[in-house]
Amino acid sequence: MNIFLATESTEDTEVKNKVMTNEAIKMVLEIINTVAIITASGVAIYGINAWKKEFSGKRKIELAEEVLALFYEARDAISAIRSPFGFQGEGSTRKPQENETPREKNARDRAYVVYERFEKRQEVFNKLHSKRYQFMARFGNEKAKPFEDFRIIVIEIQISASQLEEIWSEVTFDQYDRDTLKKERKEHESIIRQHGKNDIIDTRVEKIISDIEKVCRPIIMGK
Repeated sequence: MNIFLATESTEDTEVKNKVMTNEAIKMVLEIINTVAIITASGVAIYGINAWKKEFSGKRKIELAEEVLALFYEARDAISAIRSPFGFQGEGSTRKPQENETPREKNARDRAYVVYERFEKRQEVFNKLHSKRYQFMARFGNEKAKPFEDFRIIVIEIQISASQLEEIWSEVTFDQYDRDTLKKERKEHESIIRQHGKNDIIDTRVEKIISDIEKVCRPIIMGK
């Protein structure tokens, strides 16, 4: 009787050991599978984050390159608009006002040359302006200051051209002090026309170009 019970107990033990071994193997496999999933997920997340960082960096570089190129184009456009050299037919697209005198027509046509030149290059200024807010969103308001500085120069040139329409024709300044009129004319002419090395507008434009280069070049070079 005792021998039978002992034998039965040994067999039960073997069965139990086998079951435990199978469960242990199953548990280990589950742990390995879980670790593999976690590892794979981590690698995937790292890969996605790396891709996002690389893609974001690439977009910043592309934007910086495009903006810097547009500023160079805009600088050349301002130089062409302010060129002291005229061409035959410039200013002729302006529609004369009623009762204009020949003096008034000549003065207004001369001033209108500035608007014609702006119109021919308007696409450059439109493209530059369209990038302003995107640039602000990417790099901050302060770094987008050159956009506003350039816009102010454009406005000043247009305002000076408008003022010279009247100053050159002298139709609204009959009682105006001639010395003051001469001074204003000189100031406005220095804005719409280039005047050599010490040109005030060229100096300001070059300062703007230098400022935007300080922002864009490090981004383009990956610094």
